[in-house]
Amino acid sequence: MDFFNSALGKNITFVRPAYFIISGFIGIPYIKYIYVFLFFVYLVSVLGNTVVMAVIYLDHNLRTPKYVAVFNLAFVDLCGSSALVPKLLDIFLLNHPYIPYNDCLAFLFFCYTCLSMQSFNLVTLSYDRLIAIIFPLHYQVKVTHRFMLSLIASFWVFVIIVVLIAVGLLTRLSFCKSVVINSYFCDHGQIYKLACNDTTPNSVITVLLPLLILWLPLTFILFSYSYIGYALSKVATVQERVKAFKTCTAHLSLVTIYFLPIIITFTMSSKIDPNARIINLALTSVFPPMLNPIIYVLQTREIKESVKKILKIRKKSQITVKK
Repeated sequence: MDFFNSALGKNITFVRPAYFIISGFIGIPYIKYIYVFLFFVYLVSVLGNTVVMAVIYLDHNLRTPKYVAVFNLAFVDLCGSSALVPKLLDIFLLNHPYIPYNDCLAFLFFCYTCLSMQSFNLVTLSYDRLIAIIFPLHYQVKVTHRFMLSLIASFWVFVIIVVLIAVGLLTRLSFCKSVVINSYFCDHGQIYKLACNDTTPNSVITVLLPLLILWLPLTFILFSYSYIGYALSKVATVQERVKAFKTCTAHLSLVTIYFLPIIITFTMSSKIDPNARIINLALTSVFPPMLNPIIYVLQTREIKESVKKILKIRKKSQITVKK
């Protein structure tokens, strides 16, 4: 972090607080009901994503490049929920709003990394659907296990580097105004506004982060489905179009659930009450990890058949043991 700290100059004394105070949900009426709801959402998210990961791992027929991406999405959803919700409940439900400086930066890093990887996982799945529909004869050659693993690994590296830069830029700040963060977690935008020295680099990264982790992936996804729609319009029969489109319904549902609430919240932020905005962003962070596994289990034929097969094998083994 010396690189970031040197930007302040040698003659400036750092003022780093021992802790920050997270005040996002404080003062919101009936907030305990939201805590109970968030706890329920977290349990469903952990159970659902664990089931999806277990099914893909146990069924060798699902070890295809597409389900490598689905497995990674479930893993990221599980990590993201576990990084955010337990700490959120500890802060507000158990009344521990004080969070040490270094813990706050670590909290920020894990939350931002997992939320960003959700976005890039959707890019990976959209690329898979694009190649499967536009170049079906070349799918086995273009989308291999090695390619999919390399693509996912490159996204991980990119996201970690970007988030580390955002965290590193916070370490160069001197805090002399306040230690109260008006958010439900250690939000980069809320933290740097508390600093009393130059925050220009932080302002720049605050603009770049949404462009890199939200708008750029969304642009690629929209372009992919525009191209898919154009290609399907050239298909001779309606049945072939419907059959091809059905393979995209699960992914389109995930894209809508992830991007639509975020876009609405950010575009209407000036018209939304600050407390309502905090609640909306909190729910936006925890809902996709809960709904993603449910959507894939209900809308994906391969996973449904795999779950039935695993349950059937388990039932047979139990009958055999009893006999």
